Amino acid sequence: MSTSPSPAPAWRRLAAIVYDLLLVVAIVMVVGLVAQFATGGRLVDAHGQIVAWWYRPLQGLAIGGYFLWSWVRGGQTLGMRPWRIRVSDANGRAVTWRRGLLRLVVAAAPLALLAVYPLTSVRIALWAPLVAWALWLLPSFVDTRRRALHDIVARTEIRRTAT
Repeated sequence: MSTSPSPAPAWRRLAAIVYDLLLVVAIVMVVGLVAQFATGGRLVDAHGQIVAWWYRPLQGLAIGGYFLWSWVRGGQTLGMRPWRIRVSDANGRAVTWRRGLLRLVVAAAPLALLAVYPLTSVRIALWAPLVAWALWLLPSFVDTRRRALHDIVARTEIRRTAT
């Protein structure tokens, strides 16, 4: 009998995503506050356009850094902890920086669909990444090791932790 933790069910992954989404919103708010201070309150012009070219890349770095740091330094985001799940490689070892970065890039790829906004409506531009993320997570419902697309590409797994 194997003593390795079993793959986490997809519902636990989804619950952790909801928790992490709340933290992502907080990170965006803090980055926005910092950007407001840095621009003297002129982050957005009179037409609602963001003035500081570095604002969105800073948001991406802060959010991506949170996930990457969490996965590499302990295998858990704050959202994963209450659901007792952890990301690891296929052998149960900690995720390396390289593997974590690959996982992050693939997981974040649907955000590129936001670029369709100039060609479509805001509604379509916002729904496009959500639909893509649903497709990314779809394999976790049928894969025997419960891996999502970014796990398959990065050769990582989400497993239950010991109680």
